[in-house]
Amino acid sequence: MDGLTTDTPAMDKLDLRDLSFEELERFVGDELGEKPYRARQLFRWLYRRNARAFAEMTDLKEELRERLEARCTIEPLPIAAVHRSADGTEKLQLALKDGGAVEAVLIPGDDRLTLCVSSQVGCAMGCAFCYTGSLKLSRNLTCAEIVDQYRQALHHLGGKAERISNVVLMGMGEPLANFDAVAKAVNLLMDDRGYDLSGRRVTVSTCGIAPRLKDLAEQTDASLAVSLNATTDTTRSLLMPINRKHPLAELMRALEAFPLARRKRILFEYVLLAGVNDTDEDARRLVKLARRISCKVNLIPYNPHGASDFARPSDERILAFQKILLDAGVTAFIRQSRGQDIYGACGMLGRGARRPDSTARIS
Repeated sequence: MDGLTTDTPAMDKLDLRDLSFEELERFVGDELGEKPYRARQLFRWLYRRNARAFAEMTDLKEELRERLEARCTIEPLPIAAVHRSADGTEKLQLALKDGGAVEAVLIPGDDRLTLCVSSQVGCAMGCAFCYTGSLKLSRNLTCAEIVDQYRQALHHLGGKAERISNVVLMGMGEPLANFDAVAKAVNLLMDDRGYDLSGRRVTVSTCGIAPRLKDLAEQTDASLAVSLNATTDTTRSLLMPINRKHPLAELMRALEAFPLARRKRILFEYVLLAGVNDTDEDARRLVKLARRISCKVNLIPYNPHGASDFARPSDERILAFQKILLDAGVTAFIRQSRGQDIYGACGMLGRGARRPDSTARIS
């Protein structure tokens, strides 16, 4: 842990994507001496028109654009590489200004395109089955760096915002360990003066920092996903060190208190590991936990990545596990792994470009 820092790099210029609309309004009025409508224009350029330079903001007077250029930045994170999977998944590697890198993943489905967004460089949670956790934590991402993953994905898609149907903060890092930046970024994505994403379409995934769930509910309208992965404290603590600090009983109490809008449910994510958490007894205990809250369960067969000795259960075991949940009335899906050949699937981010035996294209 020597030399570990979670501080973000110092910036010479103010990044406007680090400001909420209200903060942007105050900056425009107090620092630039401009009328409030200028803030609305700026916000629209940033989050409706996806402007990448102040020169594009042609309805702002030239003198104002020059002042903005001198004091502020909206410079996008460069897309250093795009790794394309045989199944259509695309992993975007974005270069950070301090020399680091972060990954975002575009995941196609039958009727949707999901963008998986990162919140940290690396991760401090140390989940035993996750490659990102083996990298340790370098630092938190800023709000601007989180939002820019969406902006750059839009640019990569040709600016067609309607093509991204869902945004999930399930990428590199633990979102609730970088709470302030994540909450602000989520609210920027959902602001109806900008991208106007629905709370049903934006999901924050946590490994279980129970005290922060109340803050998430109070400060955003995002949907919630919880990486559960075990049904006893003994197994969960072995797989997820956070459970030693916030055990299952505390987590479940926090989830029971989590306010849900009508027809909204919490998502339990459950990575299936052969011989570890995939028995019939595990499934029956999961039923008991799931019945305590309004939820659905996403079963995720383990994606091998070379940094752990876990194995994926057989298809028969996975289906038998799901059947116990379904027979008990618990909504349970098996997530189809996408992007394994480019290390873009769940638990594989940060692993690198592509698996040696893959057919992924890199451009």
